[in-house]
Amino acid sequence: MIKHPFSPIICKESRVLILGSFPSVISRKEEFYYANPNNRFWKVLEILFEEEIKNREEFICKHHLALWDVIASCDIEGSSDASICNVLPNPILELLQNYPIELIVLNGKTAEKLFKKYFPKCEVETITCPSTSSANARCHLDDLVKAYYRIKVVNDEKN
Repeated sequence: MIKHPFSPIICKESRVLILGSFPSVISRKEEFYYANPNNRFWKVLEILFEEEIKNREEFICKHHLALWDVIASCDIEGSSDASICNVLPNPILELLQNYPIELIVLNGKTAEKLFKKYFPKCEVETITCPSTSSANARCHLDDLVKAYYRIKVVNDEKN
């Protein structure tokens, strides 16, 4: 059983919660979200917000985003979502009670499947976007940017 090694990144004004499934080996080692340089997550956000990210945590808060994962602990082989079993979910509903989250964005099909399994009664609007992982090679960067555009829309509506 591997325990999620870091806390959510969330600020008092966070409106969009982006949930992955569970950190990759590289992210667990670096103790930060989407730390694998081949993962396109940070590049997608740079393009969406037309801004170079110098400090990832500051960027997340500046744009009223939040990051976490569906899974608190699980058994997993390497970074393979397909191998995930014995899942203990994070207390996401508790987090939602304390922040003005308007949209949950699920990063990939595994996050979607697990979120629907463990949080079927969640009343916050939820969308699923393609995984930004390099393992999702069939999805090009332009396609990812289009899929994640709703993040920027929610951000722009409140500014």
